[in-house]
Amino acid sequence: MLRRVSRAVALRQAKAACLQMRCMNLNDVREHAPIMFCYQCEQTNQGTGCDRIGMCGKRPRVAILQDLTVHIVKGISQYAHAARKLNPSASSPEIDRFVLDSLFATMTNVNNDRERFLVYIKEAADMLEKAKALYKQAGGTETLKGPAEWSTTVYDEDSLSEMAEKVGVLNRALAYDEDTFSLIELITYGVKGMAAYAHHAMVQGKESDDIYAGIHMLLSEICDPNTTVETLLPLALKAGEINVGVMALLENAHISSYGVPTPKQVNTTPIPGKCILVSGHDIQDMFNILKQTEGTGINVYTHGELLPAHGYPELQKFPHFAGHYGGAWQKQRIDFNDFPGAIVMTTNCMIEPKSSYKKRIFTRQTVGWPGIPHITGNDYSEVIKCALACDGFKEGAPGKTGPMTTGFGADAILANAETVVNAIKNGDIKHFYVIGGCDGRESSRSYFTDLAKAVPKDSVILTLGCGKFRFNTEDFGDIGGVPRLLDVGQCNDAYGAVRVALALKDALGVSSVNDLPISFGVSWFEQKAVAVLLSLLYLDVKNIHLGPRLPAFVTPNVLDVLVKTYGISPVATGPADAMKMHNMPNNHLASSA
Repeated sequence: MLRRVSRAVALRQAKAACLQMRCMNLNDVREHAPIMFCYQCEQTNQGTGCDRIGMCGKRPRVAILQDLTVHIVKGISQYAHAARKLNPSASSPEIDRFVLDSLFATMTNVNNDRERFLVYIKEAADMLEKAKALYKQAGGTETLKGPAEWSTTVYDEDSLSEMAEKVGVLNRALAYDEDTFSLIELITYGVKGMAAYAHHAMVQGKESDDIYAGIHMLLSEICDPNTTVETLLPLALKAGEINVGVMALLENAHISSYGVPTPKQVNTTPIPGKCILVSGHDIQDMFNILKQTEGTGINVYTHGELLPAHGYPELQKFPHFAGHYGGAWQKQRIDFNDFPGAIVMTTNCMIEPKSSYKKRIFTRQTVGWPGIPHITGNDYSEVIKCALACDGFKEGAPGKTGPMTTGFGADAILANAETVVNAIKNGDIKHFYVIGGCDGRESSRSYFTDLAKAVPKDSVILTLGCGKFRFNTEDFGDIGGVPRLLDVGQCNDAYGAVRVALALKDALGVSSVNDLPISFGVSWFEQKAVAVLLSLLYLDVKNIHLGPRLPAFVTPNVLDVLVKTYGISPVATGPADAMKMHNMPNNHLASSA
């Protein structure tokens, strides 16, 4: 029983760490005193779990308050789901939006401000009562068990922390066999990821009651104390199906607001003058900042996963949308330190700021870090004031990277579908590699650089997410005018890559995506990637290479099911996997088409 052993070790280590502390500050004691265990992301300590402090910088007190927040949200969903079962129209936008907001806040590298979680917990308690009332209004008479039973009249931090320890991973795991618990966690983290995507769509004004109902259903079902592996496996695929709908909703939200992305080479050389750097994922924030900085003389740059914002026509209209600065999220402490202006963190991934830029970084929406100013509403005047007070770029300031091209969304690629299909039929394009997902700190992530560089010259790479920064400044050339590197967009634009694959399937007359000359090399890091993976499995995409490490929360037995059913495999080396993918039997489609 590997998980039980891990729990015992984690408890001993965490208690020892608490005894060894010599903290003079009461806040420091509060941050570190509780026992934590978190393994929801790829960077988890030694591939097993963080039990003293998160590799993301998350303190133990924050970790357990996040656990309690998720626990109460599960209870909210139990009542919300039960209400909808009795009356499909029994819903509450207030409850639905809170669930998205609070789940998103518990994702890796989103919110590490424990004061904000004390507020979330109080709000969650209120929402739980409203969900109960909704259930009763729909005709419900039962008192639901599990997280739905949670109740308290005390909200001081120490009392909440004591409650939180009882609902964390280590204690919840005791109620199930390890394979069942593994699937519960897989679905939980997948729901967190889809909640984040749904939140992105929500702030754009796009919502779906079907998606809200699906999220409540998933969280409610995993609360069943009698659930089994046999019940949870199809539920995990259902989570993937719901997330396909979420990604479609988000794509529509972006396109309807900002137009269909078009290919664009993005400037990476700083322009002299005052500046603002916008990081994260939220394109609505990007647009609002561009709008409010018109006429101020401030140039606005993207960072990280906001690079694809340059592909949207409505954003291209702003002359002060100056370019992109820096690389993926894990380099932000270097990038932000060197950036001579104000910085806005719109979503994940935020890591502990250095003192050199603490006074000029701002957080938005669900993002938080202790001591960092948080912007509520859509007024960026404080950011603008900060940017005008900063030095800005001087003449000749160096950029961080070489030129980058983005904007090859599904519609841009499909507009040239005839050219692509003919190149496949003629044998000019032999294979497609989807290489993308999340980036991270580990040196083993150089695998994805090696994989991209080893892709044969008769093949095309579709990339998305911040994993692209491992190779997106390389010159891959083209095949008959088709660029060999196509940046499809952000991590949620995995939906766009799937749309391309499905269109090629239809155009080539094959029965399945798995009959196409296409392979997936997925770089996972956090819970959005879990949601995307579940969507790929729901779409029956097989032979995915997943890395750089497999999830710590997936047990050997669960992994064995995924390997046997879907052919999921851990990564080996870039060159070896590139050839393995290229030589797959379905690669002969081109010569037989």
